[in-house]
Amino acid sequence: MRTLVLNAGYEPLGVVSFKRALTLVLNNKATVLEPSELQVHSAYEEFDLPSVILLQRYVRIPSSRLVPVSRRGVLRRDNHHCAYCGRSANTIDHVQPKSRGGKDTWENLVACCLKCNSSKGDKTLSEIGWNLRVQPKMPVGVTWTLRGAERLEPEWDNYLIAA
Repeated sequence: MRTLVLNAGYEPLGVVSFKRALTLVLNNKATVLEPSELQVHSAYEEFDLPSVILLQRYVRIPSSRLVPVSRRGVLRRDNHHCAYCGRSANTIDHVQPKSRGGKDTWENLVACCLKCNSSKGDKTLSEIGWNLRVQPKMPVGVTWTLRGAERLEPEWDNYLIAA
């Protein structure tokens, strides 16, 4: 069970475990906005597991929320499809090879199948006459900037609309 955490201004901050959320609520650091249908029992009490909580105090967050580059993130961004042939991808490739100055950036990394990755090797796209099916760029949206929000819960919809 996961819980969406909202800042005091109702902006989404992240997703935490129900244990962390319940701790924040029991310590009066947050209030429950959306309880889930599940409950947890202690020796003397039972608690509704929170689905959405609101922090009592405002937490300042950095103004720039850059999404860190990762292998899993590139595959997820490209929907596990090869940027060159469209088949199922299980690895990533540098569009501009690292040996030729290519960096580990969202704009230079694409999902790639093993066959295309082996064929491309250390060459540039112009050298082998290939084209990208999509233009790689840094992903945007709440599921990328919200920590732990790879899977969204239906109860969170009303709180993520403005995000």
